[in-house]
Amino acid sequence: MPNCSPLQKSLAWCMGTPELPGIRKRIYYISKDQIAEWPTYIRDVNNRRMKKAAYRGDFVLVADAKWKYIDILPEKSQLTSEPQGELPSQTQLNKLVVVFPGVSPEASAAACYLNNSDNVFLVEDMKGFFRVVGCMKWLTKTTVSQDNGQGPTGNTSTTINVEAPDEVPSPFYMGIIETELGDVQGEMFDDSDDPAEAPVYDNEVSINGLAYNVAGREISIHGPLTTIIFTGENMQQIKVRTDNSTEDIALMDTDRATATWRGNLPAPATVAVSKRENNTDVLWFILDVTGIAN
Repeated sequence: MPNCSPLQKSLAWCMGTPELPGIRKRIYYISKDQIAEWPTYIRDVNNRRMKKAAYRGDFVLVADAKWKYIDILPEKSQLTSEPQGELPSQTQLNKLVVVFPGVSPEASAAACYLNNSDNVFLVEDMKGFFRVVGCMKWLTKTTVSQDNGQGPTGNTSTTINVEAPDEVPSPFYMGIIETELGDVQGEMFDDSDDPAEAPVYDNEVSINGLAYNVAGREISIHGPLTTIIFTGENMQQIKVRTDNSTEDIALMDTDRATATWRGNLPAPATVAVSKRENNTDVLWFILDVTGIAN
């Protein structure tokens, strides 16, 4: 007998909370035949009904494959989702329209490898979350059109239209994106409803290969700062912000037990490290990168 417990939840919004529209200027895509393993949907105890419009885990690519990127005009691009079908077989049709500024030979070649190809696209919203357009169950339809403009005040553009059926509106993806330019990871949120899976962050952190107890402390280290390795259980997200306001997200592994930040930050510098708890970023500790060890 299936467990038909209700999945409904309250949906609150605080007056005055800004909801930023639009998508960011770089999207990623790859052909589905370059995906060796898909992340999994978050389903109920029967593994049938969707509990969240999100994936858990990472896209695992075949050897030497990388996500490609396209830089777009955000103000002319849009991600939408609409229902399709009839009860009890309703699904979502996710649509992506992106505009690339030009009709160069490189832009024109997009039609060669996007048309008639089954692709997956990753789109970053204005809050830093990545959304997936394309799933493993149904084909993704991608078409490319071009406009060479008209007259001296016209515009040239290459427009990519994507239609992808899915069980939910473009699912959130919180895993690692292996790109040609290095690994990328977007914002994360708590995808668990089990209190036993609350995030745990170990206060012993490896900084430049040395172990430090960081709980609520300001720590001085020898520069440059090159590596911070965090461990724990069910960790949500860790951010590293430097005194020049640059903010990086520590790359989280699939089981959320290890997160790593890598860089080359010379002294002098001040670094604030925050951790995500209850979907809120909380200051964890401060690093003072000088030349004096603590």
